[in-house]
Amino acid sequence: MPTSPLATFDSSAESLDAWAAHDGVPLLATVARALCVLDHTTGLDAFRLPYPPVVQLALDRAVVAWLRGGLRPPASLAEFVQRCADIPLEDWPLSLPSDAVGPDDVLLDPYSHRPTQLCHEWSEWERSAPDPAVRHRDQQVMRTALDRCRSHGEQDAYTEFRSLLVRRPVLTAHELFALHGDFTLEPVWELIDLIYPEVPLSWSRHGCYAVCGRCGTLLTPVAGGEWWCERDRCRRQGDPPVGRLIEAAHAGTVYQLERPLRRHVTGPGLAEVELEDRLTSLGLDVTMWPGFDAYDVLVVFPDGHRWAVDVKDWAHPAFLGRAARPVRPEPSYDEAFYVVPVYRVRERPGYQQAFQRARPAAAAAVRLLTDDELLRAARQRLAESRRGTHADSQEGTDA
Repeated sequence: MPTSPLATFDSSAESLDAWAAHDGVPLLATVARALCVLDHTTGLDAFRLPYPPVVQLALDRAVVAWLRGGLRPPASLAEFVQRCADIPLEDWPLSLPSDAVGPDDVLLDPYSHRPTQLCHEWSEWERSAPDPAVRHRDQQVMRTALDRCRSHGEQDAYTEFRSLLVRRPVLTAHELFALHGDFTLEPVWELIDLIYPEVPLSWSRHGCYAVCGRCGTLLTPVAGGEWWCERDRCRRQGDPPVGRLIEAAHAGTVYQLERPLRRHVTGPGLAEVELEDRLTSLGLDVTMWPGFDAYDVLVVFPDGHRWAVDVKDWAHPAFLGRAARPVRPEPSYDEAFYVVPVYRVRERPGYQQAFQRARPAAAAAVRLLTDDELLRAARQRLAESRRGTHADSQEGTDA
């Protein structure tokens, strides 16, 4: 019998029931995929029969799980979706391994009923499982960008394109037009036009669009004159600050990066560029996405010592552990690290330990640090590097 892909959560015999189709991890993954399918195809406020097959399967199996737990099952899909927003996963009637869920984990944002990042990660836990049509959209776009930039021999074009998607997910008509005057981006001009669709007027309030002051994505107007941000991290920090207001009458058409790229490129990329800014502020030589995205950050110290850094803004440490691979060897480096934003570790105690338990043997040497830990190590390494350079200079003077 093949080993379960998530057996690294807990391989003890008493945990085997957690992998039953109507319980535990498989059911949780099925529910997460169903919620993502609903969000993509109909929106979570529109439930019409017949449901997509994975949605019907998730509902049927959830009803069985609630009945087995001696609890009243959800009477409808709408009620079940509501439970996905209201009930933390640790309170579901499921037999789950100890590392599977954390305190207050939910699959849907309680305010908007949109899938959380954790929900998306759960929906993809079994890579061969059917997923929404957008499952590989981000990968297709980024591969196309890589191919076009490579064919032109333009590393700078790819770096600027990637930075655009991270730092500027919202563009006005004038800003989009201006990009066509940036000849560094020439290999991907056509691609940019395809992945920045027009934003409906429904995203505005009183004729103005609001951009989040933390992550740069468009805010959604909600009741009471408030705004809602789609980024989990922003919502955890409180009400989103409005970074800028775009008046539709003056700006004309407003464009926003399509959702799969906002989730898979803009979201994780924010942690990458934040780390870039912090390392650069130390006076280090920093290159983003070197070797056509071989890894995220190349750091070069004054003595020539080189770090390769892959930034991983993942909600679930075991999923990150399962996906861990040695950092690509080129461009060359002396040390390599995985780095996760410190807020992920604060939200889920034991994050780094769970990562270590879940990573495959081939990735046993992969080190996971928080961004704060990497900055402390960089300061220490930089001080040592400067002392060594000064000592070499002094020896040359004495000679």
